[in-house]
Amino acid sequence: MKMRLSKYLYALIVLSAVWLSGCASYGGSSLKPGVSSLPEVVGTMGPAAMSWTNPDGSEQLAYPRGPLGTQTFMVYLGADQKLQRIDKVLEMAVFAQIQTGMSQEQVLRLIGPPQPQATQYFKARDELAWSWLFCDSWNTQAFLDVLFNASSGTVRSVGQRQNLLGRDGVAPSCAH
Repeated sequence: MKMRLSKYLYALIVLSAVWLSGCASYGGSSLKPGVSSLPEVVGTMGPAAMSWTNPDGSEQLAYPRGPLGTQTFMVYLGADQKLQRIDKVLEMAVFAQIQTGMSQEQVLRLIGPPQPQATQYFKARDELAWSWLFCDSWNTQAFLDVLFNASSGTVRSVGQRQNLLGRDGVAPSCAH
């Protein structure tokens, strides 16, 4: 019995160490602006879900953490392929930049791709709804919903709602 306990304890310690090391690179905290290069970003954070190359050669990479994660990071690289900064974008200040009439591409560049399982088309209204799970001001999970006119691909409206998928209809906490 003692041998079994020690094997389980050892396995728990190893799994905990692996989990903690994964968390360290989750948001790229080990990367250094002006020093870290594109290969280091990809080596630390993995492949980007989306990327854009600007006319000046600089790049923007989107890193949604999911599938039901509450964070998306935008990584900005200069034309020299060196890290400029990493921003958390599922934040109220960033959401406030989304305006009626913006294109889907503009929204994607601000907050990254929506969660595929929370993307719907409503034929009767010719409306496309994209949703992002995030942590609100009260540290509970909520959804940002961006509704697009499906024909024009432009923002029709933006709203926020609580994630009521928690126990007894109470929004799950974001505490880690």
